Order: sequence, then structure tokens, then C-alpha cells
Amino acid sequence: MALTLLSGCGSVDSKGNGGTDKSTNTAAINKEGYPIVNEPLSLSIMAPDMGIQNWKDMPVMQEMEKLTGISIEYLNAPRDSFDTKKNLVFASGDYPDIFFGAKLTQAEELNYGGQGILIPLEDLINDYAPNIKKVLDDYPDIRKSITAPDGHIYSLPRIEMFQPWYRNPMWYNSKLLKALDVKEIPTTTEELYTLLKRVRDEDPNGNGVQDEIPLSSSSGTNKLRDIRTWILGAFGANEEEIYVDDQDKVHYTPMEEPYKAYLTYMNRLWNENLLDHESFSQTDDQKKAKIKNNQVLLFSDWNAYMALGGEPSTEDVMFSPVKSDMVDAPAIARNKGFATGTFAISNSNPAPEASIRWVDYMYSTEGSMLFNKGPEGTLWKYTDESKTKIEYLPVPNGEDREDYRSKLTPNYGVGTPMVVPDELSKNEFEEWVVQESKTKLTDRGSKVPFPALFLTAEESTEVTTLRSDLSTYVSQMEAKFITGQESLDGWNKYVDTLKKMGSERLAEVYQTAYDRWKTS
Repeated sequence: MALTLLSGCGSVDSKGNGGTDKSTNTAAINKEGYPIVNEPLSLSIMAPDMGIQNWKDMPVMQEMEKLTGISIEYLNAPRDSFDTKKNLVFASGDYPDIFFGAKLTQAEELNYGGQGILIPLEDLINDYAPNIKKVLDDYPDIRKSITAPDGHIYSLPRIEMFQPWYRNPMWYNSKLLKALDVKEIPTTTEELYTLLKRVRDEDPNGNGVQDEIPLSSSSGTNKLRDIRTWILGAFGANEEEIYVDDQDKVHYTPMEEPYKAYLTYMNRLWNENLLDHESFSQTDDQKKAKIKNNQVLLFSDWNAYMALGGEPSTEDVMFSPVKSDMVDAPAIARNKGFATGTFAISNSNPAPEASIRWVDYMYSTEGSMLFNKGPEGTLWKYTDESKTKIEYLPVPNGEDREDYRSKLTPNYGVGTPMVVPDELSKNEFEEWVVQESKTKLTDRGSKVPFPALFLTAEESTEVTTLRSDLSTYVSQMEAKFITGQESLDGWNKYVDTLKKMGSERLAEVYQTAYDRWKTS
């Protein structure tokens, strides 16, 4: 399904264009209205792929081609290996015209923007992208966060201001809760521990086999990441690496007491078979197979039904962050409301103006609805002429709604550039999710752990070097501490190693950057 990445991106010709069949000029571009171009134009985009549907066959991308007049050559790579492929492409000198959903880091933007490989976007935005310009004017903090120290904007954000979740919530399987006659969900780590033991011991799925898994995670690119933040918060830290406290002090979490307490608690769960022993090795699909088999009580996903199967249900309760004896209230991480690095234009692109107009549609109401839900008339439709309300349509062939949507749009598992729309018409389930999020997260003092900000080139180089070794070591030691391969009696030795590797310096660099950001 994925195309090769190191060929077909279009070679740079003597005029600096990415291929002779793509030449265009600003005079050939319609500054307003659609199509964007009146003559054929083909652009290549490099993007991560979920491996579900070829992008060229997705109705959303077909609609985009009809609307804009721009055809796309898709240079996809599997999401799990995308960062490696991206690095190879940058090193090759043979670039796609557009990096799409590419999760460009700010270090990459500084590096490749400084080299001229990624072109500045601010003038293109002002002249050709009214939707993007408006949203950046409406949210000046976002503009501030995506503007590099040299004053240029090298990538566009994905904006989702209404979404409070820092990571996917955790959910309780309602069938298992009912079987155990649970009336109140846990509010403390000890109450959670007690409930997890009951799941292990009391056969709530009723099959006569002790196959229940109280808490499960998956390996992914960052092991336990789907549950770590929610458990870590019980001990006072709302981010696993860098966070800033209420006194504006920056912390490097893995060397501090909340992280040690988190490891101690997780080791306890591991030793008593309350944490899935395949959590450090299994894929997300393998975890979901256990969940669908009614074996798992507590797990993370965007919504519970996406793991359990079936239709959306208000029965499966959202996890309410618990607290330990170390704190008066749990630390709860809140989403920034946007993600950086989702769209960039390379210097091989023959038509930057057309490219920025192409992506600008995704920041309009119509474009965001298209990318978020697929074409109108398939899974949804407007119910009024003013287009302020929608209703959902039956899923063709009786398929799972999310599975079907994943074939319609690239906005599934990939952070696409757009303004993600709030629901124009929420059904009972969606209203319930909003209320659950409000009462369990946003109303309980949730905060953004650390703002999106740029480091200087020198800071970025230093941080990249420090984090490379530190992150690998911390990840390895987390697994060893939790599984008991290393005793937590060796905590002081571990912290000393972190300090020797530069953990204190890492916090110092981020403190300097944060102080600069606060006063800018």
C-alpha cells in the first residue's frame, strides 16, 4: 500500500522546480474560488499511512482533486516507521513537494528551514490563505508558538481547541463493572488497586477461567504511554518528561519523586498480575483483541467502543484521575489545543501558492467537515440550509462507523492539518463524553504541562543530543523497574546516572526557553 519514498518525489530541475511536468506560476493560480488552477498541476506529498486504504482511493482526497484541480502523487510510509523514512528523505536531497501530517519537530523546522529546504509560509498565508490567517489572528498564542526564532513560520498546526484530552482517556469496561456490582469508581490509588484485584480474582467475565486482565497497555513507539500520564498524575506530575509547575519551575520528571512513586505502584501491579504482562511487547491490535474478548477492565482509547466494538455507549465509564497519599489532588494534563508540524512546503515545490491554497481549504468549515467526517451524504448530512446542524446516517453494509470512516479520509490515526470542528449537532453519546470530560478533567484543575515553544538552534542541538540518550535510558529503566528486573533500591544510582547524562542541564535549557517565551 505504501509507495517508495526515495524515488518518484520529483527531481529538482535547473530552474529549481520539482520535476518538469509540474511547472506553474502565480499568474496561473486563481487567488479566490475553485478550482485553484485551470491547467493540470500535480504535487507530491509525503505522509504517514495507517495501512487501511490507499489515499488515492479515499473519497475525501478524490473530492479535493475535483474541487482544486490539483492531482496528488502520494508518497506514503507506514506510520510506525514514518520518522525513519522522513529522515532518509531529508538526507537524500530528493524532497516531496509537501510534507503532510508529518509531525515535523521544531528542531527539524529550525534545521531544514534554516537550510532553505522548508520554505517560509507567513507571506503565503497572508496572500493566499484567508482561513489560516483568520485562525492565527483569532489565536495569537498559536501564531506565537509556530513562529521560529528567525521570525518565519515553517509549518502549519492542527487546531482542536475544544478537545481537552492530553492523551486518549482511559475507560472502564462496563460489563465487568456490573458483574462486580461496582457502584462508585475509584478516587484513590488504593481504591483502584482493590478494584483491579477483584477483577483478577472474581471471574467477572463469567467464563470460569482466570483470564481477566485488570489493566492493559501496548508497546507502540513509547511503551505504556497510553496509560502512563493518567497513573503518573496520581503522584503529582502531569507529564512524563518535562513539565512546569505553578511557580513556573521546569521539572525533568524521570528523576523526581512522583516518577519513583509511579514506578513503585506499577511494579506492585506487575508483581500481583494486575498489569498485563504483555504490555511491553504487544501491539495495539493485540491489546484490542483482549478488550473485545471481554477480558480487560481498564484501558486507553479515543472512545471505549472503539476498542470494545459495537456502537457508542454511555455505559462504559471514563476513568476519573485518582490521587495518592502524596498529593491533595491528582495532576491532570490538558491538551494544548493544537499540534505543530502538520504541513510544510519544500523548496522543490513548483507551486507554493497553489499548495497553501490547497491546504487552506482544510481550515474552512466545509473543508474541516470533509476531512473529519468524509463527504456529506455518506456517514452524515446537514439538516438545515444554514449548515449548523447535522445528523448521522446509517453506516453502509452495517460496518463499524470508525472502521468505515478510516477508508474515507486520511484524518484517522494521522494528525492532518486542519481545524478540527466541534460537533455541529451532538447526539446523546457525544454530549455524555463532553460532560464526562468536563467533570473528570477540565473542572478539576487540568493544565497544559508545557507550552509549545521554539528553542534556539543552539538549544535545539543540545536538547536533541541530550534527549536521545536520556529517553532511551529512561524507557529501558522504566520497563526494568516495573517488571522487577531492576530493584527500586537502585533508584539513587539511576538518578545519578541521569544527572551524568545531562538531565539537570536538559531542565535548565527548557527553563531558559520557558522564561523567554513567558516574556515574549
